[in-house]
Order: sequence, then C-alpha cells, then structure tokens
Amino acid sequence: MAEMLNYQFLNRSNKNRALVVGLDGLGGAGKTTFSQNVEQELRGSNYKVTTFHLDDHIVEKNKRYQTGHEEWYEYYYLQWDIEGIVTNLLEPLNNSHHILLPFYDKFTDSIFTKRIDVLANSIVLIEGIFLQRKEWKNFFDFIAFLDCPFELRQKRVLNRDSYIGDFQVRLKKYSERYWLGEKHYINTVKPASIADLVINV
Repeated sequence: MAEMLNYQFLNRSNKNRALVVGLDGLGGAGKTTFSQNVEQELRGSNYKVTTFHLDDHIVEKNKRYQTGHEEWYEYYYLQWDIEGIVTNLLEPLNNSHHILLPFYDKFTDSIFTKRIDVLANSIVLIEGIFLQRKEWKNFFDFIAFLDCPFELRQKRVLNRDSYIGDFQVRLKKYSERYWLGEKHYINTVKPASIADLVINV
C-alpha cells in the first residue's frame, strides 16, 4: 500500500497541497488498524503524514438520535454533518494548509474546534465509513476500500462494542441502525466497485 501511495504522491497533479487518501470500509473491517499500519509504513519512508478518523467528527446525540427518522437513516445521513465535513475538512485540504476542524467529545457530548496544520508536501489519510458517498468522493485523490466478510465484521463489532450494552443490546442496535445503514451504502453507492483499490481483509 505504501508503495502505491508513493506512486500517487509523486504523480499527483497539484504539488501545492497534500495527497488526500481515503481508507473506506464498513464497520469492523479493520480501518483503524490498517490506517495505523499505512501511516507507520509511510513515516518509515520519510513521509509527513496526517491521519483523520471520521468518527472523531460526528455530531451531538440530539442531532442523530430520536430525530423522527428510522435508525439506519440517522446513522447514514445524520451521524455526521455531511456538508460540514466538506466545508471544514475536505475543501480546506484542497485549498489551505490550516484547518479549523470540529471534534466530538463523547464524554461531554459536545463539539470543540482544533487547528490542524497540514504540510503541502505530505500525505493525508482519512479513515472512516461512507467516504465514497457522492458529497465526499471527489475530494479524494485516491480511495482504498477494505472488503471484509460480513460474518467476520459481525463477530468483531459485537465482541468489541461493549460500551453499547450487553450482547443483545449490541445486536439490536447493529441490526436496526448500523447494518441497515451499511446496506443502504452498499446498494446505492456500491463502494467496492468504484474505489481505486479494493483490499480483501
């Protein structure tokens, strides 16, 4: 992966900004671990790397829960401020080296803003779900999709996300919210078919 990104970086059309790379995948596909490994590889090749985790930039609970919409809709359309991600992250990455980015604090259910400086001669990794939705995809120079079998992802998330509650509570939330949102993404966007690279994990 690092070798491929090295090629993308050297051949990028705009040398005045960072190369913006998306690491897309459904819940439990291993995006966070994969992004850490890629970052480590790139740093080992003397690249400057900035990594953004999309889950650090969700909205407050009252904007994504009990909104009157079905749970899958809340997850896909309301979990993030879709236009806000464009305005505060994706557009600035293409036009500026200084980003004022809202972060979500899960302990206080509040938003705080942090300045991130991104070097022009660097690589930006953005890992998260739904990166190839139509509002976001064109801002990326390169997108890899981590394709992981549902059975493995299911096992991982149900064993991992104990903060949600006991096993049955986790299963209910995933069944009614997360997996239906992912199904909508698969059916409408077809992320594996439009990514620049599909990685089977």
